[in-house]
Amino acid sequence: MRMHAFFPLLALVCIMLSKSEGWWRGLGLFFVLVAAVVVREAARLIVAAWLGLRLRAVLLLPVGGLFAYANPESQEIANQGVGQFAMALAGPLANGITALMLGAAFIGAGGDVQLFPHPWITAAWLLRSMVWMQAGLAVLHLVPAYPLDAGRLLRGSFARSHGISPEGRAASGLGQLLAGTAMIGGMLMHSYWLTIAGFFILIAAQVEDQGVFFQSVVDTVHMREVMLTDFATLSPSDTLADALVRCVHSLQEDFPVVRGPQLVGIVSRQRIVDALRNEGNGYVQSVMSRAFQVARPEDTLGAIIRRISAGHGLSLIPVTESGRVVGIVSVQNLMSSMSLLSEQRRLEHQEAGK
Repeated sequence: MRMHAFFPLLALVCIMLSKSEGWWRGLGLFFVLVAAVVVREAARLIVAAWLGLRLRAVLLLPVGGLFAYANPESQEIANQGVGQFAMALAGPLANGITALMLGAAFIGAGGDVQLFPHPWITAAWLLRSMVWMQAGLAVLHLVPAYPLDAGRLLRGSFARSHGISPEGRAASGLGQLLAGTAMIGGMLMHSYWLTIAGFFILIAAQVEDQGVFFQSVVDTVHMREVMLTDFATLSPSDTLADALVRCVHSLQEDFPVVRGPQLVGIVSRQRIVDALRNEGNGYVQSVMSRAFQVARPEDTLGAIIRRISAGHGLSLIPVTESGRVVGIVSVQNLMSSMSLLSEQRRLEHQEAGK
């Protein structure tokens, strides 16, 4: 779980906007917002667990969290049918119910808590703000602006009738239009919360679009385009001392271990060094890992990234063809390979345009 850099920045904004009430009340107002986001995301995580979704990461923003799924199956469940509606309704329902419960508790307690005078969200009345922050976040996600919950449902409706690519552009365009309108309207009406909401909807849309763009790119890149073809291998009968010599003359961190043409294991440079220090000289077969996955040259990079992410420390995937290792892909070289491939495609596109 990660927090976007603009989230803590909002704490400073709340403090600056609450100078007359005191900095500690501004900080309290920030934590009121944090509480609303926590309630929303806790409900969505419960629904995700109920649906059996596997998450890779959650990025928290002041308007809610963005989920990154660990496999295509989870992504498909979350974006279609019952799963799509369950994930979209969980957050607003949780915030709405929490707002009603807090309001009933404050009124029932008989204290001097005035829920309805304006402004509803203010550092001067933190208890009132607790109720309306929860209600406001619930109502916000009923606005059909992608990537808010209602906007996701709208995008799914577009996808069923017009296809994936057009729906993405249409939903993003509508979301940006509504976010821009909210920002301008907030400035004209001197409603800084409306302006802040519009700003963070734009930020969330950009973050989400970057994730979708990255996914679309990696799903079109094949292993043969980014795999290392100049690599060193070890034999299970090599001594650790001999393997260390190979490590000295190679930039690889991990090595395929092959017996003839057959891949039998993977060993890391660090594992070789640790074994020599702790156990003395031995053979590679005694320290190599036999738990590995292989890829084919025609596999997409997106599929391999998901394997690496779910591989619990997996750092190298050999690429095999007809049982023979023809390349390797590692986390170490993946980003540099992608950067070089991007430059190569750019040059090819320029040449084709001449």
